[in-house]
Amino acid sequence: MNRAKHLNVENVTLAYGEDDIVHNASLSLDKGEIGCLLGPSGCGKSTLLRAIAGFEPVKSGHISMRGQLLSNPQDTVPTEQRKIGMVFQDIALFPHLSISENIVFGIKKWSKSDQKRRVQELLKLIGLPDIADRYPHSLSGGQQQRVALARAMAPKPDLLLLDEPFSGLDANLRETLVPEIRDILRKEQMSAILVTHDQM
Repeated sequence: MNRAKHLNVENVTLAYGEDDIVHNASLSLDKGEIGCLLGPSGCGKSTLLRAIAGFEPVKSGHISMRGQLLSNPQDTVPTEQRKIGMVFQDIALFPHLSISENIVFGIKKWSKSDQKRRVQELLKLIGLPDIADRYPHSLSGGQQQRVALARAMAPKPDLLLLDEPFSGLDANLRETLVPEIRDILRKEQMSAILVTHDQM
């Protein structure tokens, strides 16, 4: 008997009204694997990502993780119960919160000592150990993107979804940041899917 994939998207069709946006898509990921949805703008990549996160209903097919059904046409597990993290294109750090407060946002139910330990662990992992008390406006675009990644990783999600996270950065910064973020995800052994239109 085959071992269940960490993530399984099988024959999924997604629609807005009568129009199919994604037709019969299938993909799977093993634990710790990083996948990429590559294609031109408007082809449905982000819509599929949003369906995996639980933001979009499934017209046909199904999505499961660790053998548990997340979505089919009859039933959908709510987004907040999926243990899935997201990094969006616009980064969306909270400007009024310090870097440590931004990272703690998703782990407020943890004890204060565990929160502090996780923040220190993640800041070290993203190569920015001394910025805990700074605010987003004082960071470069690349630093903000690393903090957004740390915030999404803080609760140790089972899957991380990255929706065009590098599109607002210049080409030189993308070239250095992409392999760095891949290495960070591997160190955390985190499964992830990256959506991009950039073949590089």
